[in-house]
Amino acid sequence: MGAADAPPFRLDGRRALITGGGRGIGRACALAMVQAGAEVAVTSRTATQLDEVVGAIEALGGKGIAIPTDLGTADGATHLTESLHRHWPDGADILVNNAAISPHVAAVEELEDDAWSEILRVNLQGTVRITRQICAPMLARQSGAVVNITSIGSVRALPKIAAYNASKGALAAWTKTMAVEWAQRGVRVNAIAPAYIETEMTAEVKRRDKLRGWVEDRTPMGRFGQPEEVAWPILFLCSDAASYVTGTTLYVDGGWTAA
Repeated sequence: MGAADAPPFRLDGRRALITGGGRGIGRACALAMVQAGAEVAVTSRTATQLDEVVGAIEALGGKGIAIPTDLGTADGATHLTESLHRHWPDGADILVNNAAISPHVAAVEELEDDAWSEILRVNLQGTVRITRQICAPMLARQSGAVVNITSIGSVRALPKIAAYNASKGALAAWTKTMAVEWAQRGVRVNAIAPAYIETEMTAEVKRRDKLRGWVEDRTPMGRFGQPEEVAWPILFLCSDAASYVTGTTLYVDGGWTAA
């Protein structure tokens, strides 16, 4: 295949929904997709963050939609779906499942039932619920792309965040099953597994010298990643450049899982 025949990395005319789109990886992903020509909807629980992202999208000359909701609840997922279809009657072409929490840092024997349930409620159950709803129109027209944001914690032990690791491991397995079931129905499903990315979620790790040193020493590239360094691989998986890629996990980890 020559350069002139290479598949495009553009997303012109496509509609992308990004959960957890108010900050960090979600925000960077929204801006990257707008720059690639997509119209973008972002959702999270914090309306002010979403409004800022939409402002940034419009500053780039793009179109953005903010839909605040709690995807960890059935009502929140329904609200998102109904709101999205009012803007996009045909639904989304792209779904990026980025919404996640990791509020509980403790050893396994100290992990409380409520903390475990809360993390799985948002990271896994909420993601599964919204995917079923958002992907129904994609399957009906046999066209679409889904990217689930997992973590290196799905395949490597990250101490003190067992519930988060478990939720991401389950999401990785679910990605493969979805991809196989939908492969002949026109919807591709892949995952991105980041290592430690410089976001609000990892801010405490960055502040603590010992933890920051552990991450930097453990990462062959010797540093935290940036949100944009995750956003562009997501863009690739959503584009026609990845038209024969489904059921895979792309590790964006500075070499962590190779070492």
